[in-house]
Amino acid sequence: MDRIDAMRAFVTVVNEGNFTRAADRLNLSAQLVSKYVSQLEQHLGVRLLNRTTRKIHLTEAGASYHLRAQQVLNDIDDMESHIGDLQTQAQGLLRISAPVSFAIRHMAPLLNAFQKAHPAVGIDLQLNDRKVDVVEEGFDIALRIGHLKSSSLIAKRIAPIRLVMCASPAYLKQQGTPLRPEDLKNHRYLHYSYMEPDPSHSLYRWLNRHRQGGNNDMISNNGDVLVEAAIAGAGIALQPTFISGSAIKAGKLKVILPEHEPEPLGLYVVYAHRQLLASKVRSFIDFIDGFYGDPPYWD
Repeated sequence: MDRIDAMRAFVTVVNEGNFTRAADRLNLSAQLVSKYVSQLEQHLGVRLLNRTTRKIHLTEAGASYHLRAQQVLNDIDDMESHIGDLQTQAQGLLRISAPVSFAIRHMAPLLNAFQKAHPAVGIDLQLNDRKVDVVEEGFDIALRIGHLKSSSLIAKRIAPIRLVMCASPAYLKQQGTPLRPEDLKNHRYLHYSYMEPDPSHSLYRWLNRHRQGGNNDMISNNGDVLVEAAIAGAGIALQPTFISGSAIKAGKLKVILPEHEPEPLGLYVVYAHRQLLASKVRSFIDFIDGFYGDPPYWD
C-alpha cells in the first residue's frame, strides 16, 4: 500500500462526501478508492469511516486523522510546488567555490550583474585555491583554472588563461634579461605552489629540472603575493595575466621569453550533474559563459 495514495483517497472521500465523487476527482475507479481507504484502516488498526448506502460518517478517530492528513497532504503539495519553482525560476542560495586571486580581481562585477538579472538568488562565495570536492563540500559550482583531468564532474570552458613569465624592469636591468630558458639558472624564481606544469613544454621541463624549490627561490600558494614580489624586484614569476596584466600594462613588469610562453590554461565552471539542474545553477552557467570574453578583457 502506498500510504500517501491511501491518505489522499481518504481525505478526498471525506471532502467530496462519497466514494463516487472522490473517484471522479482522483481519476480512479470507486472500487480502487474504497480499497485504498480499507487498506489505510487496516494499517492504522481503527475504523475511519462508517458507511451506509447513502452517506459516510467520520468516526472520532477518522475526524482526528482527517485534520492531520489534510495538513500533511497540503505540506507535500507545497513542497513539490516549491521544488518545481526552483527548477523553473532562479532562486535560492547558490554556493560557489573559486580561486582566491581570480575571485578578488574579477568576480565582483560578475556576481553583481548576475544578481541584478536574478534577484531571487543569494550568493555564498568561498575562496580557496585547492580543488574542493564539489559534492562532498556542498557546492553548486566551482570555478577552476588549469588543464582539467577526466572526472565524474561536468566542466564547461569559460575563457582562456594566458601565462607569462615576467619581472620588473629594475630587476632585469640589474640581473640581466634571460633570452633562453637555460638563462633562468642565474635568476631567482617566484614559484606558485599549486601550479600544475605541462611536462611536454620546454619551459616547464627546465623549471622542474633546475629551479623548482631552489634554495633562493620564493614559493607561495598565492599568485598576488608573487606578482607583488616580482614588482618589488624579488625575481621572475610565471603568472596568469588576470593577475599580472595590469602591472605589465603599467610598465611595472616586463614579459620575458615570450616565444616560450606556455599553452593557455582554461577557466572552467565545474558542476556535478548535467541533467535536472536547479535553475539557479543553469542560470549562472549561462550567465558566466561569454562574460569575460575570448580573449578575456584583461588581455
